[in-house]
Amino acid sequence: MDEKKKDVIRETDAEAIRLAKTLLRSARFGALAVLEPQTGSPLASRVGVATDIDGTPLILVSMLSAHTPAMLADPRCSLLLGEPGKGDPLAHPRLTLTCQASRLERGSDAHGRAERRYLNRNPKASLYVGLGDFSIFRLEPQRASLNGGFGKAYLLDRSDLVTDGHIVEELAAGEQSAIEHMNTDHLDAIAVYAYRYGGASGDGWRIAGLDADGMDLVARDIVCRVFFPQPLISARELRPVLVEMARSGRAAGQADSET
Repeated sequence: MDEKKKDVIRETDAEAIRLAKTLLRSARFGALAVLEPQTGSPLASRVGVATDIDGTPLILVSMLSAHTPAMLADPRCSLLLGEPGKGDPLAHPRLTLTCQASRLERGSDAHGRAERRYLNRNPKASLYVGLGDFSIFRLEPQRASLNGGFGKAYLLDRSDLVTDGHIVEELAAGEQSAIEHMNTDHLDAIAVYAYRYGGASGDGWRIAGLDADGMDLVARDIVCRVFFPQPLISARELRPVLVEMARSGRAAGQADSET
């Protein structure tokens, strides 16, 4: 029986990791499962989601919500991400993360960065993020299960989803200024990223987040994940990569128009 169960799990490859990161980085909400302190029973609820620059999920929750005291009592939790499309909802990919919840202390550098990134993704949360009963939690992934559709099951560990190393702090130091510069002066380039590299359509695209693997673009309630050709090793690589992607994308668009 154990051997039969193992057979349904495919070997985790680069394509599976990319899909898992896409689901994680592009999620606007998820289903959070916690354990009730009083009964030990599972409790699931919907939460808004963003990601820290390293890929760790972030949630902003109120102490009035049942899941918040549950996480404080027992940090073990699970987060399900993935939006069903047309047809059978089980035919669409989803990612289940097994996590340890960690509440961020107000006034800390980690809280400031997490709040900034959460509001970049969920600007309407600015109406209540400052209220005293709201807290930001990092949901530290321990492992994950990816279902890419029927017959496409994978198991992933933390290193498949979370970026470690000096690149995280390097990018965090200049991320917001880079985002504001691009959103103010280079909306044409952002459109190229969305259309050429993200397969998106429509207008109004802006950058909501930058990380070592790529960028998160948003237009109203739509999120588009765009990966860099190669992960960044140093924050100094960010600008040249953005410039080259815009140049290459425009050239490809020009070539298409001439054929």
